[in-house]
Amino acid sequence: MTERETKNIDRIIEMAWEDRTPFEAIRHQFGLSETEVIVLMRRELKPGSFRAWRKRVNSGVSQKHLHKRNSDILRFKSNMQRTITSNKISKPRG
Repeated sequence: MTERETKNIDRIIEMAWEDRTPFEAIRHQFGLSETEVIVLMRRELKPGSFRAWRKRVNSGVSQKHLHKRNSDILRFKSNMQRTITSNKISKPRG
């Protein structure tokens, strides 16, 4: 596995753990469906961590599914998050 593939997997896992990042954002950035993200998480996480993640995603606390999401939220990322373009994190300006 290349360093880039490892970084992509790390970023996908990070996005999957974030409550406000929907599966659609992961699909948009990495081309993975929800099912593919679940398979990746099952493969990469310890069994207990995977179970905790699935429980959280399905608990109602997480907003991983756009159709369950508050309609006031119109973006995939926090205003505080650095801009990501082409899977590269841009450096803050100023």
